[in-house]
Amino acid sequence: MIPDLDLAAGNGSADETRTPTAPPQADPAPWFEIFRGSFGTELFVAAVAHFGLFDRLAAGALSFAKLAEDLGLSPRALNVLLTALRAMGAVARDADGSFRLTDSAREHLVRSSPHFMGDYCALAAGSPGVVEMVERLRTNRPKGSDEGGSGVGFIYRDGLKSAMDSEAMARHFTLSLAGRARNVAPALAERLPMAGAQRLLDVGGGTGIYSVALLRRNPELRAVVFDRPEVLRVAAEFAAGSGVADRMELQSGDFFTDPLPAGADAILLSNILHDWDVPECRALLRRCAEALPSGGRLILQDVFLDDDLGGPLPIALYSAALFSVTEGRAYSAAEYSGWLREVGLHPIERIPTLAHCAALVAVKR
Repeated sequence: MIPDLDLAAGNGSADETRTPTAPPQADPAPWFEIFRGSFGTELFVAAVAHFGLFDRLAAGALSFAKLAEDLGLSPRALNVLLTALRAMGAVARDADGSFRLTDSAREHLVRSSPHFMGDYCALAAGSPGVVEMVERLRTNRPKGSDEGGSGVGFIYRDGLKSAMDSEAMARHFTLSLAGRARNVAPALAERLPMAGAQRLLDVGGGTGIYSVALLRRNPELRAVVFDRPEVLRVAAEFAAGSGVADRMELQSGDFFTDPLPAGADAILLSNILHDWDVPECRALLRRCAEALPSGGRLILQDVFLDDDLGGPLPIALYSAALFSVTEGRAYSAAEYSGWLREVGLHPIERIPTLAHCAALVAVKR
């Protein structure tokens, strides 16, 4: 069982193995919003004091490509920044796809305005969080990936130093994510129709909490949790106290390079794709589609930006959090649906769960 470890380090105690059988009475979304609120300050101050974005737009609207060139930012980094600024009401997108200032931003955030307040905002320009965010935006690399860094948390990839290669750090990060899963997994299991499914493949399943919840809700179902061996050590402890361990298999591997376990008629990708950039997302979806039989379903559990990438603000700030520690960002349902259709999977429904999450279900025809 999981030992009694330092809660401040995110490692928890033996209670970490307890997976609730029912969703919480209250959606924990407001607490996640408070937790991620600092990313709004960091992006806003970066735009004002480090990139001069509002002064660049003062003369008129600019295209995404021109803004990327002027600011020296990659498309991923600029996407994260502009999505947040649009959700804040500082930037708007015109019908031709160009970006312009809102009236309020023009009055308060352009240096030539008599009501300019940017110097006040710049008081935070040197704060560690803002400086770190600026570095992440400029390099388009997650925290820990710089030369001499401790390694990136949450993701593995050949050629990238990962903190998850350490058993202790893999345990730390895996248990940290359990705090959301314990709330969302029972809601997903309660609301997701699984009639007819016999074998679930939980790709990148981590603690296995989502599989546990689905197995408890669907007695005819069996599941395979597929993840790295360091992570599956934690999943084994959760499975042992779950009451469904006899229907739950743990199989180690790399979901980008190793064959996916065969025989599944349903595949779950829960909070996986947002860790990766677009090429990796499309590649993993293709692998999943190839592993499914005709009529099989893929369940994509994640957060979803608005289809125009203009918000909502809580997801825009979560996108900034993802950008900072992974190679991904938050995506829209439209983006996901397009990639699903490319690989022969057809979206059929979207099911809200909790903590800003929802499940997008697609079927292979």
